[in-house]
Amino acid sequence: MITIYGIPACNTMKKAFDFLAKKDIQYTFHNYKKEGISAVTLQNFIDKLGIEKVLNKQGSTYRQLSDQEKDTISEKSAAFSFLLVKNSAIKRPIITDGNRIIAGFNPEDLDKWLND
Repeated sequence: MITIYGIPACNTMKKAFDFLAKKDIQYTFHNYKKEGISAVTLQNFIDKLGIEKVLNKQGSTYRQLSDQEKDTISEKSAAFSFLLVKNSAIKRPIITDGNRIIAGFNPEDLDKWLND
């Protein structure tokens, strides 16, 4: 069983949900808005993907920060603390099967990941 992490109102998440539904793939959805994210889970994401992939610099949460705030969270530990509080700044979706993990939605990459 895979788990998909994100927020339901995100267009990218909706594309990922539709993709999985068309492939008839069962999944569990972890909603950051309702469930938050644990420090252990976030650290696992960062360890496996790197902070560059986990911190969504394209999203409005990050873009609305001042340049000074962006500079502050450029440090890995500061980025970790920021993402624990502002989980909407985590790249969406993040999908895991317990061992493997993938971030973002690209149909070809996700299809390959699912079939490996």
